[in-house]
This record gives sequence, C-alpha cells and structure tokens, in this order.
Amino acid sequence: MQTILNVDKIEKYYGTKGNITKAIDNISFKVNEGEFLGIMGPSGSGKTTILNCISTIDNVTTGNIIINNKDITALKAKELEAFRRDELGFIFQDFNLLDTLTAYENIALALTIQKRKVTEIDRLINDVAKKLGINDILNQYPFQLSGGQKQRVACARALVTEPSLILADEPTGALDSKSSRLLLESFEKLNKEYNSTILMVTHDSFTASYANRILFIKDGQIFTELLRGNDTRKEFFNKIIEVVTLLGGDVAHVL
Repeated sequence: MQTILNVDKIEKYYGTKGNITKAIDNISFKVNEGEFLGIMGPSGSGKTTILNCISTIDNVTTGNIIINNKDITALKAKELEAFRRDELGFIFQDFNLLDTLTAYENIALALTIQKRKVTEIDRLINDVAKKLGINDILNQYPFQLSGGQKQRVACARALVTEPSLILADEPTGALDSKSSRLLLESFEKLNKEYNSTILMVTHDSFTASYANRILFIKDGQIFTELLRGNDTRKEFFNKIIEVVTLLGGDVAHVL
C-alpha cells in the first residue's frame, strides 16, 4: 500500500529567545492511500499546528513532511504553490466560498487555476457533483444555500482537482447535527468508494467516529492511537469518548 503522507520527527517552536513555546514535540506518523485519519486533542494540544504544517501554511522547525514522495519541507515558495494547487485539497470550517460566484464557478476556480480545458472542467465538476449529490444546486449562489450545502460545495472544490490528500479542518464546526451527518456520510462514501485519502482535525467525538483511525495529541505529542477495525461506528464512538475523557477534553456530540 502506498504511503501518501509521512510525517517524520517534526518539531515546531514559536516565540523568541527566552520565551519559546514548543507546539509540536517530535511527532511521527504515516497515512496510507485510501485511509481516513482523524486527529483529536484538547485546545492548545498542537493538532491545528500539525495540520498547518502539513498543509504548507506553516513551516516545521525541524523534521520532514513527505507527501506523495515529495519532501515539502525542502520546497521553495514557487514549488510549494504548485504543490499545494495540484496535490492538496482543503476543506475549511467556514467554507471559504466566494459570494459573487455560483457553486459551479466556485468549484471551477481550482481547475481554472490549473489551466484545464473547458470541456474537461465541465466533466470533472459534473462527476464530483454527482458523487456529493449537489447537481441541482450548481447554479445557485452561496447566499441561496444552507450551511450543509455550502460545505458540500466546498468539499467538491477540494476534490475536483483529484488531490493526493484531502485536509479537513473542523469540517462540521459550523454545521447543525443533520448537516454534519450528511457531510460525514459524504466523506465516508468518498473514502470507501473512491479511495480518497482524508486527514481531518476535529475536537468532536461524533465527527471523529467516521474516521478509520484516530491520533490523539496532547502537549504536542501523540498521546495514543485508536483503530476502528471491525467496530461499528457506535462502538468506535464509545472508545473515542473514553480517550477524550482521559485527555480531559470536552465532548461536543452524543449519538
């Protein structure tokens, strides 16, 4: 099985001499193709810093991050830009859709930047819209859509470029429970049926229970790891709750 992401002994320091904070403390893990990995941890644990470093928004202080056999810690700004555009898909909590563009145009934007042909753009958008069940809202503007619909459009925009790795930062954070469930079922479908590789950061146990493996971060280190294996989602959810309680974090959702 191909390793899509290899995080190798990364550390991240913030601050100046005499006042240094260690946000990530010697963390290593791998994500294989077709895996759906969740990262959990209390506020300030370092989980968002890890995501920022993997997504090239931030740089590591030491260590290496290898995505699809490319060491992103060694890339120059121009190379990073191209890498981010072609290899990564981003799904944010607040959707980040452009209000003046329709859902179709928002999704098309990523492909236009890649200089794809118009016919190819149309085919790719219709394919991804079908996967996510949003064909009927493609001509609507963000203000006409519900939170759940906006998030599925944002999801389509992340997927349409066929990235090696999809990075989701608290994707259900701004959604009600019904919309959250629909979005997470879409994630599950993409992962199982289309072999999408997903790395998702969340503080929410219900959201995390859709992943097939979870890393728990505490004080910038890996505290423990849970594998779903053959557990039902409810059984996995209960195991997550146990670890979250140990970590002293808050539990946002119950089944």
